[in-house]
Amino acid sequence: MRFISIESFEDSRVDLYRSIKDKHLRAREGLFVVEGRENLRCMLESSSYTPISILVSPPAYEALRDALDQVDVSIPIYCVPGPIMRELAGFDLHRGCLALGIRPKAENVSDFIQRLPPRPAASCVVVLENLGNHDNVGGLFRSARALGADAVVMCPRSCDPLYRKAIRVSMGASLCLPWVRDPDWPGSLEQLRQAGYQSVALDPGGEPLSHRSQWPSRVALILGTEGEGLSRDLLAAADFKRAIPMAAEIDSLNVTVAGGIALHAWRDSLSAQKEDL
Repeated sequence: MRFISIESFEDSRVDLYRSIKDKHLRAREGLFVVEGRENLRCMLESSSYTPISILVSPPAYEALRDALDQVDVSIPIYCVPGPIMRELAGFDLHRGCLALGIRPKAENVSDFIQRLPPRPAASCVVVLENLGNHDNVGGLFRSARALGADAVVMCPRSCDPLYRKAIRVSMGASLCLPWVRDPDWPGSLEQLRQAGYQSVALDPGGEPLSHRSQWPSRVALILGTEGEGLSRDLLAAADFKRAIPMAAEIDSLNVTVAGGIALHAWRDSLSAQKEDL
């Protein structure tokens, strides 16, 4: 392991970390930022991403020593005092660590779907349309991973799951759960159908969810924005529509909450089907 102590703000070896708030970091360097101890641990232990470098405070280094001991010796690990770290990053860090990773090349949707569990295995793919809030995207990735979804498919307009805040809100799930963007939106829906997935759109006009509602065992769960909802084309293409019953004076839920409820309902339906066998 290459362990490098940084004693000066001017040290050129950590120049990339000076631009950590630069909104053009993605396009300019092809990188993404991981912030926080648990997210870094998730990156190192559970994801397919490899950092190009790691920046840690002395306490964070001690807390992550077991994971950092496994990092390839070619990857520099910079140990930086807290005040210098905050000055470099330009904000107060969550638990004293940052890492930089290389953004993956865009994957072909067909190839991505080929890597999903083959039928007849139960499987869930979360499909996101026009989600422009990083908190919502991060929260949905967290729920999707926690509740057993296998992957996420996103339209081109949905925001970046590798944005620093999205990773942080997801608790590292957007590093661990496979995802892809569909440039020919919503062409992926038909490709998922050919792979044995039936689509369920969460929509206020759909059939109400009830305790242990029947769901397909292989489902593409479609979620959209609270305001505009799903596009007409996507709703028309969906095999089923489901709604979450709620109080009469309330017309919607935050998409993260709604997605979690729907994912739990899918898992509950699978459990009920197994009990009936």
